[in-house]
Amino acid sequence: MFPKKIILLFLGLFLSYSFYGQKKDSLAIKTKKSKLTTNKYNPLSPSKAAFYSAIFPGGGQIYNKKYWKAPIVWGAIGASIYYYTTNSNEYDRFRNAFKLRKQGLKDEFTDDDGNQSISTLGLENAQKVLRKNRDLSLLTGVLLYVLQIVEASVNAHLLQFNTNDNLSINPTISTDPMLIEAPKVGLTFKYSF
Repeated sequence: MFPKKIILLFLGLFLSYSFYGQKKDSLAIKTKKSKLTTNKYNPLSPSKAAFYSAIFPGGGQIYNKKYWKAPIVWGAIGASIYYYTTNSNEYDRFRNAFKLRKQGLKDEFTDDDGNQSISTLGLENAQKVLRKNRDLSLLTGVLLYVLQIVEASVNAHLLQFNTNDNLSINPTISTDPMLIEAPKVGLTFKYSF
């Protein structure tokens, strides 16, 4: 009778412990589910940023809350506009002087005595250089305009990715233990998500 009571006691303790353990596990699962968070993904965010940049240069950067990039965009596009207008005005000036000289009239580079400060060949060369610089300034401005639109769109895409501390690359240098006489050095990149 005694061994039956001990066996029943141990069996009762074992069943109550296993029942208690199951309750504890089910509670732990519920708490883990409540801690999960979802990231908000807005698929229209990159297109909005590109649209704002196309309407107003630097607008996409402001939309992405990268305020420090907007003055850089304005300065770059403003510089190309400045050089375009400067080169265009100088080109027009030398072009008018060249046309007047070809017609035999007095131009701004000829003084009252008929002395020319710039020769006709110099006027032609100045026109070529200024036209080339004007066209390059226009091309630079257009490229910068398109580049800032692309930058705003790409930045809006990248802002939606998870960039916590678990995303990292740890480079390590390792040697080959098999070749001790002639060591080789390799580079290994390990990344974890």
